Amino acid sequence: MSPQGNGNLSVMPLQEFVLDGFAGGLQTQSLLFALFLALYVVAVLGNLTMIMIITLDASLHSPMYFFLKNLSFVDLCYSSVIYPKALANTVSSSKVITFEGCIIQFFFFSLMGATEAFLLAVMAYDRFVAICSPLHYPISMCPSICARLVLGCYCGGCLNSILQASFTFTLPFCSSNHIDHFFCDVPPLLKLACADTTINELVMFGICGLIIVGTTLVVLVSYGYITVAILRMRSGGGRHKLFSTCGSHMTAVSLFYGTLFVMYAQPGAVQSMEQGKVVSVFYTLVIPMLNPLIYSLRNKDVKDALWRLGQRHTAT
Repeated sequence: MSPQGNGNLSVMPLQEFVLDGFAGGLQTQSLLFALFLALYVVAVLGNLTMIMIITLDASLHSPMYFFLKNLSFVDLCYSSVIYPKALANTVSSSKVITFEGCIIQFFFFSLMGATEAFLLAVMAYDRFVAICSPLHYPISMCPSICARLVLGCYCGGCLNSILQASFTFTLPFCSSNHIDHFFCDVPPLLKLACADTTINELVMFGICGLIIVGTTLVVLVSYGYITVAILRMRSGGGRHKLFSTCGSHMTAVSLFYGTLFVMYAQPGAVQSMEQGKVVSVFYTLVIPMLNPLIYSLRNKDVKDALWRLGQRHTAT
């Protein structure tokens, strides 16, 4: 793209982007490849195992584990949208992604991220109903309602993706097609735009802030009531079991919402690309890898189901 006579840059439609990824020489890239590959394999195997256990073990066919299975599916897709391409780029001299490929990657990344936020809020509400209104739980969280709640999570995620993608990819992009990131995301894409991106940044902060604040309020209110209900229980064993189950969910919620807030819902996030890359690795790969471990290691029902599945496999 060359300057025009009036000193302005001409704007031409881009056919492709280059994902710069992390800086560093061959040794650094090799270490990153090994690290990303190891984390991605663990994330895939962990989430597939959770999906398989919950599907095959009848004792886990309850609303809580229905939501957990969907969380594992979202985490699996979340990482798989980004890391196969990121791994290929780490060992390749060509780090090109087509314009259409960038839109598709961003759309599904945004879809899965927002869906996970909504799903974590739904899981908190499920625990609230189960603990605070146990007599109404079978009716309040019947299979049809659970399915609608999950469908609502995906619809909310889809709406977020449509809005974010529409505002971002209708911008005119300047001569540089180098994205200072390892996947297509809003902050680095806004840096390539020729036009004023104030509205886009406000939309990003507004939508992400609304999602994070809204779902966080649902989680906090739900767990406020849950804590009061648990403290009123006379059985120490019952309190310990419920705190253990709810503690797993609160750990996952804190990790996910905390990193999203750092990346998208604070002023200045767009300017800190290097910090953003590290934070992005955490919530797109580390958290999807940790979630199956968090929910299985601290959950006796899941561990028992895994043991039964192993025994069944050994017997055959």
